[in-house]
Amino acid sequence: MEDTSFAIHPEKEKKERTDVWHDIGNMQTFTQVDAVYKFVCDNGYVNIRFYRSDIVRIVMHPFYEPTMETSFALVKEPENVRVKAGGKQEEVELRSDTLSVQIKRHPFRIAVYDRNGRLLVSEGRRGMTYTARGQIMCVKDMRATDHFYGFGEKTSYLDKRGEKMTMWNSDVFAPHNPETDPLYQSIPYFMTIREGYAHGIFFDNTFKTVFDMKSANDTYSFWAEGGELDYYVLAGPTPKDVLEQYTTLTGRMELPPKWAIGYHQSRYSYQNEAEVRDLVEHFQRKNIPLDAIHLDIHHMDGYRVFTFDRTRFPHPQRLLQDLEEAGIHAVPIVDPGVKKDPEYPVYQEGIRQNCFCRYVEGAMYFGDVWPGSSAFPDFTSRSVRSWWGEKQKFYTDIGVEGIWNDMNEPAVFNETKTMDPEVIHDNDGNPKTHRELHNVYGLFMAEATFHGLKKHLRGKRPFVLTRAGYAGVQRYAAVWTGDNRSFWEHLQMMMPMCMNLGMSGVAFSGSDVGGFAHDATGELLARWTQAGAFTPYFRNHSNLGTVRQEPWAFSEEIEEIVRKYIQLRYKWLPYLYTLFREAYMTGAPVMRPLVMEYPNDTHTWNLSDQFLLGPYVMIAPITTPSTFHRVVYLPEGTWYDYWTDEKIKGGRHIMVEADLATLPMFIKEGAILPEAEAKSSTKTPDDAMTFHIYPTEGETEYAFYEDDGATIRYQEGHYLEQRIRCRFAENVVTITVEDTVNAFTPPWKKVVFTLHHTTPDMLITWNGKRVVDAFFDADKKRAVFEVVR
Repeated sequence: MEDTSFAIHPEKEKKERTDVWHDIGNMQTFTQVDAVYKFVCDNGYVNIRFYRSDIVRIVMHPFYEPTMETSFALVKEPENVRVKAGGKQEEVELRSDTLSVQIKRHPFRIAVYDRNGRLLVSEGRRGMTYTARGQIMCVKDMRATDHFYGFGEKTSYLDKRGEKMTMWNSDVFAPHNPETDPLYQSIPYFMTIREGYAHGIFFDNTFKTVFDMKSANDTYSFWAEGGELDYYVLAGPTPKDVLEQYTTLTGRMELPPKWAIGYHQSRYSYQNEAEVRDLVEHFQRKNIPLDAIHLDIHHMDGYRVFTFDRTRFPHPQRLLQDLEEAGIHAVPIVDPGVKKDPEYPVYQEGIRQNCFCRYVEGAMYFGDVWPGSSAFPDFTSRSVRSWWGEKQKFYTDIGVEGIWNDMNEPAVFNETKTMDPEVIHDNDGNPKTHRELHNVYGLFMAEATFHGLKKHLRGKRPFVLTRAGYAGVQRYAAVWTGDNRSFWEHLQMMMPMCMNLGMSGVAFSGSDVGGFAHDATGELLARWTQAGAFTPYFRNHSNLGTVRQEPWAFSEEIEEIVRKYIQLRYKWLPYLYTLFREAYMTGAPVMRPLVMEYPNDTHTWNLSDQFLLGPYVMIAPITTPSTFHRVVYLPEGTWYDYWTDEKIKGGRHIMVEADLATLPMFIKEGAILPEAEAKSSTKTPDDAMTFHIYPTEGETEYAFYEDDGATIRYQEGHYLEQRIRCRFAENVVTITVEDTVNAFTPPWKKVVFTLHHTTPDMLITWNGKRVVDAFFDADKKRAVFEVVR
C-alpha cells in the first residue's frame, strides 16, 4: 500500500490528542432574547433560562448556540418568570424572587445563590469544559459538608460522596455489590444536603453520563459523551422542596391500583396453568394474602411476546377469570425483543409498518434474546409506541391489568450486552443514534405500555413494572432493583437503593424479596419479608433452579412469620395508600431516608439500614444471620415501640432486642395512623377503619385519603379526604374529624379510635361530644372507642 496514495494518509501523521479538556474561556457578549439569556464565550455558547422562580436551566454547547430542546424526561414548560438582569463590570447577575445567578466574565464562571444569599453551586478554577470529540463536562466546587443523594438505582451506601457513577442502562446478572455500576436505571439527578439545607441538579443528557464525587476533595463533576451540557439547578431549601421541584420538571406517578401495592408472588417461572392454580390453592388454604401472580417468560409460545403457550396454558382466559374471582391479578412479562419469524403476526406487522430499529443504511438490526434472533421496536417513534400500546389489548381482552417490562435496557445476548450504538432511531423525524438514546429506550417502552393499558382498560388504572428507565420513569411504572441475590448483603443494599430511588422521584420501588438468584434460607426469607412488607413495592421472586421461596417453602415457624408480615402489610395499606397519594401530589417518596426528615441531624446523613414511612414510622430491619438485636437510631422527639408501646426518648442510639418473629418498628409521637383488618386480597372491602393516635404535647393532625382504589375517577375529584386533629391538654384529649373532600363513600361505616399511652381517667371528646363508652385496656394502656361514620 505504500505505492498508493495511502502513503500520505493524514492519519499516518502524529495524532493530536482529542481528549484534552478545553475551558469555555472568557465571556465575549451577553444578550437577552425573550426569556433566554445568551452568552457567547471564547470557546462556547451558554443559554440560561428560568423555568420557575426556584428552577433555573443552564445549557452550554462548545460549537454552536444551544438548541434549547428538552429530553423526553421533561414535562414542564417554562413559566413567565420575572427576572432582573444587572451586574458590575466583571459580573452579570440574573435574579428571580428565589434565585440569584451570578456570572463572572473572566473566565466565565457561574454561581447560584438562594434568596437568603446561601450559596448553592459555584465554579472555581474549572467550570464548563469540552473535548474535541464532543464530550462535555461541568466542574463544581464541593464543600466539606456536602452530602449527595439520588442518582437513581445505585448500589452501596446512602450518601454518594466519594463515589463515581455511570449512567448507562445495563443488564447485570452478576452479583450486585458496592462496585457494581452501572445498573438498569439511569437517572442523572442528585440532591445535595449541606448543613441542613438542600438543593438539586438535574443533568438532562441522554448519552452515557458520569457523576464523579470521588476524584477530588474540593470539586465534583458531571460529564457526558456527547450532546449539550444541559442542567437545572433546583433551589430547595428542604429535601422535600427539591423533590417537588425535580418532579415538577419530570412528572409524578399516577396513583396505582390498590392491588398493585398488595403482595405479589413470582418465580422464573410458574411454568404451567396447573402450577399457578396449585399456588393459589396454597395461599388460600394457608390464609396468606395475595394480590398478584407474575407470569415469567415460560407463559409464552417460544418466548414470542403477546402469546400464550397453549400446551402449558391451554385456557388463559378461564385461568385469569378464576384468578380474578379469587381477588388475584396475573402480571405477564413482556420483553421488547420480537422473534424473527415470518409466520409470527407481531413480527409481520412490525415489518410492514416499519416499527423496528434499523441502521442508517436501512438494514434491520437483529439481536439474540430469549426467542433467538429478534427485532426491536423503535420506541422513539410515537407511531411505534402507539402500535405497541395497541398490542396490550391481547392481554387486557382476557383480564390482564398489569404488565411487567423486562430486558428493556435493551438487553441483548452479546459482548456489549445491548444494541449496537450505531443503530439509528427515527425519533419522530429527528434521527439519533442508539449511543445517544440508549438510556431512554426503557422509558419509552414503559410509556407505550402504560398508555396502551390505560386506553384498553377503559377507566381502570394500569400497573406497569419496569426494569430499565430514565428520569421521568415514575410517570409510567414502578421499578424493582433487578436480579439481586439471596445474600444478606443484598438485603442490606436494598434499603439505600430504594431510598435513593425515592430521592430520585421514583416513589414506587422495591426489590425481589428473598433474593432472585442463589438459594434463600428460611431465616433470610423471614427477615427480608419483614423489611419488604414496608417497601413501596412488595414482591417475592426467585430464579429457575434455586430453592423455592414461597411463604411455606421452609419450616412452619418461617411460614408463620412470613404470613404475619404479609398480613401486616394489608393492615398498613390505608397508611401506605395515603403516602402514595402524597407522592402523586408532591413527589415525596413513600419510603424515606431519615435525612429527608432530619437533614440537620449528623447521624442521619449516611444512615443506610433504617428507613421511614412518611414522617412518623421508623422501620429498622435485622439484616445479618443469627442476629436477634441491633442498634437503632431514634432522632429527636419521643418514640413508641410499635409492639410494646414503650415510650422512648429520641436523639440517641438504643439497643433493641428482636427475635426472628420481630421487626423493630417505632412510631413518632404525634402520629395518627390508619389501619385496616388483614384480608385475603385488596378485592375484599374494609368493614372498619382504625386510627391509632400517639400522644404528643399540644396538637397534631393527619390528612387521610381514600378512593375506590381501582379507577381514574380520583383525577376528577372522586375521593374522600379527611383532616383528623387531636389536641392533648393535661388529662383531656380533643379529637375532631373533618371531611375536607367528601366525593367518595368508603365501604366501611365503623371507625375505631385507639389512643396509646393513656390513663383510665382521661377525658375524650370527639367532634365536640364527650366519649362515654371508651374501653380502657389496662395492660396496653390504651383507650379504644368506636363511632359510626
